[in-house]
Amino acid sequence: MAIRLIYQLACQLFRWLALLARSSASKDVEILMLRHQFGVAQRIQPRPQFSWSDRAVMAALLRMVNKQQRARLVLLFTPRSVLRWHTRLVARKWTYPRRNPGRPSKPGALRHLVLRLARENPGWGYRRIHGELLGLGRKIGASTVWEILKNAGIDPAPQRTDHSWPTFLKAQASAIVSTDLFHVDTVFLRRWFVLFFIDHDTRHVHIPGITRHPTGP
Repeated sequence: MAIRLIYQLACQLFRWLALLARSSASKDVEILMLRHQFGVAQRIQPRPQFSWSDRAVMAALLRMVNKQQRARLVLLFTPRSVLRWHTRLVARKWTYPRRNPGRPSKPGALRHLVLRLARENPGWGYRRIHGELLGLGRKIGASTVWEILKNAGIDPAPQRTDHSWPTFLKAQASAIVSTDLFHVDTVFLRRWFVLFFIDHDTRHVHIPGITRHPTGP
């Protein structure tokens, strides 16, 4: 398939070189004839189908035409069709198993234990409950404990009821940094993963590097 694409691109290059030696008048006549043929071809039902190599060549040639000239061209496809071709190509290349969005649900026994600790110890906040769970060998995030208590209608910090959660976040923003990965797909269908950090206080984004193998060394 790659050889076929290279062959078609080479043919287009030689045709372009041959056009340089022709006069502009003969080119204009040929353009008028091609436009008329396109008008006839557009009336054909069903319309002719493009192969994958035809789509690649036409997309590359269309890239070389500016927006004003593109609006005057009479084509068998629209610029939106080119975007649809690229979307299908990327979707065919990067296919992942479907999964439900969001985090997995918490086990019922763990939720019951969190609520029991909160009810039997009214003075404990979510941080204290989180520490007790770690001592019991239950690996759970502090934010998960806070969410379970909040959904159950229990104040996650009974001893600090005069401070709201947004106020706490604002006060601790200078010490909070978030990190994650996002990916970028290149024109050659190679996926690069970018590691970034966000400073919650200044909203500055720091990018330490990119890699094709985020799980490697």
